Amino acid sequence: MALRGPKVWLWRWRRNPLRRRADVVEAWAVLGTGALTVLAGVLAGLTATGSVEDGLARERAEWRPVVARLAEKAPGAAPAHPGAANPEQVWGKVRWTAPDGSAHTGRVRVRPGSAAGSTVGVWTDAQGRLVAEPATVSQARLRASLIGTLVGVSAAMAPLACGRVLRGRLERRRLDRWDAEWARFGPLWGRKTS
Repeated sequence: MALRGPKVWLWRWRRNPLRRRADVVEAWAVLGTGALTVLAGVLAGLTATGSVEDGLARERAEWRPVVARLAEKAPGAAPAHPGAANPEQVWGKVRWTAPDGSAHTGRVRVRPGSAAGSTVGVWTDAQGRLVAEPATVSQARLRASLIGTLVGVSAAMAPLACGRVLRGRLERRRLDRWDAEWARFGPLWGRKTS
């Protein structure tokens, strides 16, 4: 086990007769990698967050609730107690009219045994196609934050990985130079001077 002295912060930046050019290059590489990692992560995360928030806000503005009617009786038996909460739902065929007046059909989740002609609330986009209910402002903010964080961390990995590869190469080069010098001066240590 090698003995090491106390850790000296910023030793590569200080004037020192033992400091090599490779130490300075490595110091700049570490500094550049750190700055680029933070910058790439923050910029990518903020860009992704803004993009997701804009998209979800556009959905809230463009998507509209529409009343649809069941085209046929929903499969399954109606619940024994109509007022009781029944989490079970089945797919039922519904018809609705788009904002432009065109008729549309589709399948949505409804209560089992619902009668034909029953009304069902659905959400449609500007073309009248079925869509999911848009996210609320707080849901959109949470989604955008999570996606932005994931994108930011992912984007930060690229410069971080490149910096690790660069440091590995610098370390390997430094060890190769050390081996070459050791091979040159090592045999001189065994000689007798008297």
